[in-house]
Amino acid sequence: MKIAVVGVGAMGSVYAALLADAGNDVSVIDASLDQVSAIRQRGLRVEGASGDRVVRLHATHDAREVGAVDLIVIATKAMHVRTAAESAHALLGPDTVVLPIQNGLGSIETAAAVLGSERIVVGVAGGFGASIVAPGHAHHHGLELVRLGELAGPATPRLERIAETWRAAGFTVATFDDIDRLVWEKLICNVAFSGPCAVLDATIGEVLENEHAWSVSKACAVEAYDVAVAGEIALGFDDPVAYVASFAKAIAGARPSLALDIRAGRPSEIDAINGAIPPRAKEHGLDAPCNETIAALVRALEVRNAYTASRA
Repeated sequence: MKIAVVGVGAMGSVYAALLADAGNDVSVIDASLDQVSAIRQRGLRVEGASGDRVVRLHATHDAREVGAVDLIVIATKAMHVRTAAESAHALLGPDTVVLPIQNGLGSIETAAAVLGSERIVVGVAGGFGASIVAPGHAHHHGLELVRLGELAGPATPRLERIAETWRAAGFTVATFDDIDRLVWEKLICNVAFSGPCAVLDATIGEVLENEHAWSVSKACAVEAYDVAVAGEIALGFDDPVAYVASFAKAIAGARPSLALDIRAGRPSEIDAINGAIPPRAKEHGLDAPCNETIAALVRALEVRNAYTASRA
């Protein structure tokens, strides 16, 4: 399969390296000069739960150099999806499928508005704990699960073909008939750890083991779970605390990407994760004070980081 991965941060690097190593024709497209230059010079290195490999693949800033592909994987952060989708027009052929894989809410709708809902299949990845070690070098703590679903309706032959391509590359893949379920099951884990880990500058395991931090983490998860239930999302569990604890134990040494962004002074996806819960809670007559507070604290950290950068 000819594949373009748009956005080769930590998760995009894992996707690209494993898919290329399995024999697919993979190109990567990224705005970072350092990332593209490193991949061109030394290849893309990914180490961790999948092993340690260096793969050679086409890296560029310009999607026009790649041309039409079978599958576009949009692996940017949520706030960059619109820009990534607009750049991906150059990658479209008659039957190109677009697979956005982001944390939080809103990215699917953004990609569909730009590239057409008929092209979209939905991806949610969990249990990877990926981070960038250096330009062209990523590490991931786990290799748990990639969930795939059609934007509308049950799984289709094209979705199964994509799933098999990813399985052949070493990913554990499950296909879903209900995309709301796959999005919210991941989101509940995200709200439990992304914001709290950022505020505390802690790993997932450190939050889990600290009774005070864990009380906040649990509350964020329960608030999101209550919103999902109120919205009649058919979740695959009825105990959100046990669910997020199990998720955390599998990648205890990892830091969520949102926490890594705050640590590095970058803007974060807080509005798509913890910040997305309060307005949706309000739609159902609920409150989400823990998520609201965590989101406010992360935004405060972003303001502080921006101020510090402006003074440097």
